[in-house]
Amino acid sequence: MILHKLPLALLAASLLAGCGSHDEAGDKQPAARVMQAEVEVASLVKTPAHHPTPATLVAENQVRVASRLMGYIRSIDVVEGQQVRAGQKLFSVDPVDVQGQVEQTRAGVKQAEDALADARVEYQRFEALFKEDAVTRQQFEKMKLQHDMAQSRLAQARAGHNTAAGQLRYATVTSPIAGVVTQKLAHAGDLAAPGHPVLVVENPGRLQVETQVPESVLSALKPGAQVLVEVDGQEKPLLARVARISPAADPVSRTFLVKLDIGNPPHPQPLSRPREKGASSGAEAPVLRSGLFARVLFPQGEREALTVPAGALVNRAGITGVFVVGQDGIAQFRMVRAGESRDGRLEILSGLSDGERVVSGGAEKLESGDKVGH
Repeated sequence: MILHKLPLALLAASLLAGCGSHDEAGDKQPAARVMQAEVEVASLVKTPAHHPTPATLVAENQVRVASRLMGYIRSIDVVEGQQVRAGQKLFSVDPVDVQGQVEQTRAGVKQAEDALADARVEYQRFEALFKEDAVTRQQFEKMKLQHDMAQSRLAQARAGHNTAAGQLRYATVTSPIAGVVTQKLAHAGDLAAPGHPVLVVENPGRLQVETQVPESVLSALKPGAQVLVEVDGQEKPLLARVARISPAADPVSRTFLVKLDIGNPPHPQPLSRPREKGASSGAEAPVLRSGLFARVLFPQGEREALTVPAGALVNRAGITGVFVVGQDGIAQFRMVRAGESRDGRLEILSGLSDGERVVSGGAEKLESGDKVGH
C-alpha cells in the first residue's frame, strides 16, 4: 500500500517545485533604461507684472469716401482689398440732375451775352450822340447804367454756369489718399447722398492700437510711455508708445480710450509665447492689418513666477509638459501649462511646484520610467 502511493507523492512534489521556480522568474522586473540628461530645479524668480487689456489695430489715416451729389450710383470701379493711388477713380454717380442745371445755366449765359451785346450797341450810340450834344447827360448816364447792369448779369450767369459745371465733376469720385479699400458700404444702383459713405480707404502704412483702460491703470500712464502689445499671429510682442489719452471716461464702461503708436519690436529682451516642438521658425510673420485683435500689456510692477529652462518643455502626443525627476532618479512626464518666456526661462502657470527637478536638456529622447543619469 505504501509502495503504491509513492509515485503520486513524487509527482506532487515535482509540480510544486515547478510552480515555485516560475513565480520567482515572474517577480523579476526589467531594469530601467538609463539616459543621460541635464537636470535643473524649478525656482521662483521676480518677473515684470502686466495688466492686459483687449485692443484693436486701426489705421491712423482712414477716409470714409462719400458723394457730394445726390444721385444713383452708376458704377463702383474698385473692390475690397484693392490698392488705390491718390486721384484714382473709385465710383461714379448718375449726374442727370446736375446736367440739367448745367444746360439751364448755359442757356442763361447765352441770354446774358445777347443782352449785353444789345446794351453795348445802344451805349456806343448814345455815347456818340452825347459827344455831339444830341442827347442830354441824364439820357447818356441812363444808357450807361443799363450797359453796366447787362455786364453784371452776364458775370452772374457765368458764375452760375461754372458752379453747375463744377458740381458735374463730382459725379466721378476719386480717392483722396493712396491706400487700400477696406470696406464697401454700397452697391451700383444704390442712392448716394452727401454724408453717406460709399467706400472706406485707409493707409496701412501707419497703424495705431486702440484700447480701453480702467482708472487704476490710467493713473500710472503718461503720453510717451512704452508698453508691449501682443498681436494675434505675431510671434513676438511689439513695442508701442502711448500717443493719446482720452480726458473723459466712457459713461457706460467707465474706462478711458488710449491710442498707441506701433514702433519696432522690443529689444533685446522680448516676451514671447512658447512655440510647440516641431513648429517652423523660418516662416515670416503675418502682415499687420487694421482690425486685428491685440492685447496691450501695461506694466504693473513685479510678481513671483515659477520658471524652468525653456528647453525643458516638450510635446508628447499633442500634450505640452516636462519630465519631472524623482528622488529615485526616475523621470515621469507631467502635463503643465506654460506662460511667458524671458531670458531663456519659461514660466509655468500650473502643474509644477517650486523645488521640483526637471529635465532641462535631452528631454526629447526620454520616455516615462527612464532613469536619468548625469
